[in-house]
Amino acid sequence: MNDLNKTIYHVRLHRFALVTAGCTFLLLLAGALVTSTGSSLAVPDWPLSFGKFFPQMTGGVLFEHGHRMVAGTVAILTLGLAITTQKLEQRPCVKKLAWTALGVVILQAVLGGVTVLLHLPTQVSVAHAGLAQIFFCLIVTLSLVTSKNWIGETPRRLTDRHSSLRRWALWTTFLVYIQIVVGAVARHSGAGLAIPDFPLSFGSIFPPEWTPLVLLQFAHTRAGASAVLLLVTHTAFRFCFHYPEEKGLFWPAATAGLMVWLQCFLGILIIFTQKAIVPTSVHLIFGAVILAAMLVLTLKSSQLFRTGTQV
Repeated sequence: MNDLNKTIYHVRLHRFALVTAGCTFLLLLAGALVTSTGSSLAVPDWPLSFGKFFPQMTGGVLFEHGHRMVAGTVAILTLGLAITTQKLEQRPCVKKLAWTALGVVILQAVLGGVTVLLHLPTQVSVAHAGLAQIFFCLIVTLSLVTSKNWIGETPRRLTDRHSSLRRWALWTTFLVYIQIVVGAVARHSGAGLAIPDFPLSFGSIFPPEWTPLVLLQFAHTRAGASAVLLLVTHTAFRFCFHYPEEKGLFWPAATAGLMVWLQCFLGILIIFTQKAIVPTSVHLIFGAVILAAMLVLTLKSSQLFRTGTQV
């Protein structure tokens, strides 16, 4: 990945990665709908559905089996992407990335099956949700590093400001992922409405009683959300202010900066609507968009200023 002069851009590989990323995004949406509609156990067996490959698609079965169909499609696409990368790509690290993605999607399928067979244990459900975001990040990374802009980009000299912004982007990406995982724990633990009001907590700034579910909900919707909102906004503003001409930095920063405010609005809407299906599902996929945008910002800033002496 470092020797750009010897790297050939393969448009077919890049498009394959983009299609896989798009289907993975649809898979995240399908998974969000399964949880939001309470359809996780609508199909009690796995890998078949009521002993069939294609059951009657009614009620919760539509969401649960539909999720499995999209997951199967993504798994096939990931296998094809790994094989195509192995054939066309020259960079060993990109080949390893593609095969890692295949291994992760297989593990994700197993976790999904275990979740159903063990009747939704919280630990497995959270692991399934967290691994889904990691897989999405892997596919987004593959889409980025196989792009023409990435391969043809000329490195810049590293300055103190560049180094500082790279660290901000990295730590913000990490915090966004942690916030997503905490949200998954709250969702699968039934803590989504443990605090029924907003912005206060039971009419006070802090809850009068700290039960485990209240602590989870407060950590996600108050403490974590505030930290993510401030950090993403700060990081996005700095990148947009300093690099308005660098589209590879400006657009992911602007996307993250805008989406994080919409995400907080959706979180408030979830409480006010008592976890309505639409805001709850969109909230989950918006989190994935913010994570992907911050990941692209982190990778792109590292790639642009990865060589040269620090000045």
